[in-house]
Amino acid sequence: MGSRDALGTERWVQNDENWRKATELLSLAGITVGGDKPWDMQVHHPATFDRILTQGSLGLGESYMDGWWDCEAVDELIARILSSRLDEQVGRAGWIWASLRARLTNLQSEHRAWQVGEVHYDLGNDLYEAMLDPSMAYSCGYWAQATDLQLAQEAKLELICQKLQLRPGMTLLDIGCGWGSLMLFAARHYGVQCVGLTVSKEQAHLGAIKAGDLPVRFELADYRAFNLQGTQRFDRIASVGMFEHVGHKNYRSFFDMARRCLRGDGLFLLHTIGKNKPAWGIDPWIEKYIFPNGVLPSVSEVGYYSEQDFVMEDWHNFGTDYDKTLMAWHERFEGAWPVLKEKYGERFYRMWRYYLLCCAGTFRSRDNQLWQVVFSPRGQSGGYRRPLA
Repeated sequence: MGSRDALGTERWVQNDENWRKATELLSLAGITVGGDKPWDMQVHHPATFDRILTQGSLGLGESYMDGWWDCEAVDELIARILSSRLDEQVGRAGWIWASLRARLTNLQSEHRAWQVGEVHYDLGNDLYEAMLDPSMAYSCGYWAQATDLQLAQEAKLELICQKLQLRPGMTLLDIGCGWGSLMLFAARHYGVQCVGLTVSKEQAHLGAIKAGDLPVRFELADYRAFNLQGTQRFDRIASVGMFEHVGHKNYRSFFDMARRCLRGDGLFLLHTIGKNKPAWGIDPWIEKYIFPNGVLPSVSEVGYYSEQDFVMEDWHNFGTDYDKTLMAWHERFEGAWPVLKEKYGERFYRMWRYYLLCCAGTFRSRDNQLWQVVFSPRGQSGGYRRPLA
């Protein structure tokens, strides 16, 4: 088996120890180096496995960005690696450092909270308009009955509105509102007045344009700085795809903020990606290139930090729907790339493609979950019933 290094010189690697170890590990997941299956790796640089075995996730992602290897179905490659738990056998130093850094530093402080807006959400509205559905919902769709991305996102928005039991004239606070997909849907279909918080200037600007004359207001604000005196009370609160940016040191502040903003008879819906076990750090490659300062909560953390302020009424897991959502985003991104490539460049293309497909693989393997949790301040009178969907 041969490989080609950066200078284009062929180098035989049969006797390379890291090559041997990597190919043996990958074979446990049904992955063949140089094979003909869509999830097989095609390696172009002889140092690829040195990099992956020593740096783990970061080495895997960066070597892909650098063109050291390719794979037709990166999503299935990642799903197989995670399902076989190969990630636990290589490159743990990056995870240890990420965990230690998160323990010692508040990576999601008020000052740092704006970084993800600048680095990720302000990348360019043209990119997100091309990749997302017309509502620009940048979170997991609901595919129980849906046959395409737009229908899945409409179903998700409808599901949230039904779980919140919205009625005309109510007020809704959306913590981390994105481009306003939920607020615009709730205002149009349920007659609700909405306020949304975001740390992205681009989201607030485009969202306000999309809202037009609807009773929807965007505020460029960190959640901790909003309504500090508790003088504003909302009938309902939602937070969709934002809790992943809150972090362990701030979970208590987040739930305290939601409680001071919610009426005593209100409902609060939290929609978030989650991990199977508590972990202080996030995947090192994702943290470096996609979501700076991100961290995923566990079931125990959501329960522990919310119980002081809320009664948990309902917990719904539909994590496999994120696999379908990410694959739909990837399809749209690939279709739009000829228009986007001059602005963003080849390295961005490989980074963004890897991001979407890698994340799809994490949900397919059930390594990541997607939860919608409904809370009430004191327990809903007469009990809570989840809408049929």
